[in-house]
Amino acid sequence: MPIIPRLADPNAPAHERLYRSLRQQVMHGEVLPGQAITIRGLAAQYGVSMTPAREAVRRLAAEGALTMSSSGRISTPELTPERIEELASIRALIEPEMASRALPRAHFALIDRLAAINAMNQDAVVRHDAVAYVRTNLEFHRALYLRAQAPAMLAICETVWLQLGPTMRALYDKLRRRDMPQHHRMILAALRAGDEPGLRLAVRTDVTQGLRHLAA
Repeated sequence: MPIIPRLADPNAPAHERLYRSLRQQVMHGEVLPGQAITIRGLAAQYGVSMTPAREAVRRLAAEGALTMSSSGRISTPELTPERIEELASIRALIEPEMASRALPRAHFALIDRLAAINAMNQDAVVRHDAVAYVRTNLEFHRALYLRAQAPAMLAICETVWLQLGPTMRALYDKLRRRDMPQHHRMILAALRAGDEPGLRLAVRTDVTQGLRHLAA
């Protein structure tokens, strides 16, 4: 599966543009677990020299988004069940806390926005669009957690999402999901009711249940 170049912010340095574009694609599951990537191929696809391509790969490898073997092969990670369980546990610890911190600032406009994002998520299910499903799922969580005003915690969340992106895509393909996800609706209901325990439970269930299908 080729990586489709999608560079943004033409005023940014080449390595930064490539890094951000590739990071987003990995996080959203546009590349599959174990998919090989070459620096030369990235440079050609993005129209940059080898140096910014190498720097972008180095940064993504440091974040766990890419792995580099002893032979120099670069690929997206193929996570073991143990690693999936570990990352799911991190999500279960941090994300309910983020949601709890966001609750006092969850005004009606935010809840309406979350409902609109969830509608797009459900549309992705209907269209069997795995990438759109992963993207809108993460967009739903990020929009809520931004209201927590806890940037360090959000950065940890995004690093975990980055490492899980290809695996989330694989999970969607494995489950061949056709049903509408219920946990986002539970999150929205808890937000409307100001129900902190219910919100924590809904978030914890949402961020762990699917991943544990892979770890089982």
